[in-house]
This record gives sequence, structure tokens and C-alpha cells, in this order.
Amino acid sequence: MAGQFEASVEIDRPVEEVFAYLADGTNDPQFSPRVLRITKEPAGETAVGTVFTSTVKDAGMKTNRQIKITEFVPNTKLRWTETSKNIVTSKEGGYDFESLEDGRTRLRIFNELEGHGFGKLIVGFALSQARKDAPAFGRRIKTAAEAAISKPADAEGTSTE
Repeated sequence: MAGQFEASVEIDRPVEEVFAYLADGTNDPQFSPRVLRITKEPAGETAVGTVFTSTVKDAGMKTNRQIKITEFVPNTKLRWTETSKNIVTSKEGGYDFESLEDGRTRLRIFNELEGHGFGKLIVGFALSQARKDAPAFGRRIKTAAEAAISKPADAEGTSTE
């Protein structure tokens, strides 16, 4: 059984800056407590074919994950697939970005999970947990992005926050 979880959140930062923050990929530990460490290959700007290798902790177990970028449309769409061989993987995941008035961004996050081997028996549980956490995950991304991305100064040089 495969299934999808998703969440949407509005971030009080411009779409270009939110896209850059999330496309970097190495910021994931700032909003995902399960990500213990993450690296990017090749170094430099993220593009189709970039691979992120991470160590994550799920259900008390550490696993290594490789996520490959499959679609990259600046300020609009980012897609990935998991290439690692774990019992539950992300078949497809992504971010959809929408520019809103007043320099805000609507972000939609989703992941389609699938089980392999024993993972076919537990993917339903993993999906249930991910769906339950999805709104909080969106809020963690919002909080981290807003903290990491400075709000522009107004005409008098003070922060607009």
C-alpha cells in the first residue's frame, strides 16, 4: 500500500527567498527533527540530478537516505524521489510554491510513501503518523524559514517585523 500525506502553510517571506531556502536542501535539520545530518552532491546550486544524502531517525532507528531532485522550476515547483533502499521510502515528494500579496508565500508539501518487503506491512502506520504530523511539519517549516530569511527593512531602515 502506498499513500500520500500533505500540508499547506503560508510563510511571511517572498517566494524567491522561500524557494532558495528550501531548494538548498541542507536546511532540513532546522525544521525536521528526524534529520540528523545531510549533505549535497554535487556542491553548489541545487538542480535536477542533485542528490541529498542524510541520516535520519525514524521510530528509534537510524537509516541513511538518498533523495534525488527530479524536477526544479524556480519559485514554482521542486520534486524528488528517494533512491535509497529502505523499508519505507518516498516514491515522490515535493514542494509547490505560490506567490501571495504582501510578499508572502503559500507552500504545499507532499510525500508519497511506499513500502518494500516488510515495509509493505508497516507503511500504513508510517503514513498515518506522517499525516498526523503534517500540519505541525508545515508550521515548523514556516517558523524555520521566517527565522532564517531576514525580513526586509522599511524606508526608515527598521525591520518590518
